[in-house]
Amino acid sequence: MEANIRCPKCKGTNVVKRGTSPTQNRGVQQRHLCKDCHKTFIQDCGFWKMKNNEAKITAGIDLYFSNLSSRKVRNHFRRHWQHNASHVSILDWCRKYTLKVQKFVNTLQPQLSGLFYMDETEIDRGKGNDVFWCNVDWGTRYINATMYSPRNQTVEDAATFLKATVAKGLPKYIQTDAGIFYPQAFQKTFYSNKAQGLTIEHRINNYHKTGRHNVRIETVFSKIKDRVDDFRGLKALWSAPILMQGIILQHNFIEQHTTTGKIPAELAEIKLEAGQNRWFGMIKLASSETKGL
Repeated sequence: MEANIRCPKCKGTNVVKRGTSPTQNRGVQQRHLCKDCHKTFIQDCGFWKMKNNEAKITAGIDLYFSNLSSRKVRNHFRRHWQHNASHVSILDWCRKYTLKVQKFVNTLQPQLSGLFYMDETEIDRGKGNDVFWCNVDWGTRYINATMYSPRNQTVEDAATFLKATVAKGLPKYIQTDAGIFYPQAFQKTFYSNKAQGLTIEHRINNYHKTGRHNVRIETVFSKIKDRVDDFRGLKALWSAPILMQGIILQHNFIEQHTTTGKIPAELAEIKLEAGQNRWFGMIKLASSETKGL
């Protein structure tokens, strides 16, 4: 029997190999037979009915979120792959698999240091700037909360984001800049609930008094904004939050941090068998989780 393979019809595990099926661009695919319900099937590792192979799709996603525009990724494919893909297809892959992997990631429980650095920055979307809220746990460099807003900063948005930052555990402190809306948001979110033990230290770094920027979060923003600039801005409002989330997945689960030399998810004690091609591994894990494997 085949380990870790479940029949998509009856969910049984009494499964054996039963021949192969050739595909135009994804090579020969192994077929399986369920001995309980007699259904034959090809295991779906997240790339079911995709016209391009897994290596090319995940390479495109990795290149795009690493810093290449979709058109530059397309041009790279033209030089190295026989079967081409349009820049629209590459964006479709990025959005499709970001949503799939993010759903899986939301079930994970990172072990954080509790040293939270929170800030917001403007993101170019062509017809004006949106606001991207971000919180990074400095001990692990893991970004544990984000929020995308198509409007200026408000106390309500700050309060909503504060709730998201502590959804999986209370920090030792949260440091922000001297934005006028932060103290009100802290008061509204935490200090009015002292009876429930929700008092959290708010550290404020006022650049005009200290002469120092909130550099620990600014280094993260610098990388994020560099990537948005390379994309020549984000266009559609429905698409922008998804692509921003893909950048965060790249930061948390794919790339080693330059200072620590480790992937933030590893420092947060998230142990995943993702392999060398981490986008492929994450997509496969997300697909297995969805099917209850």
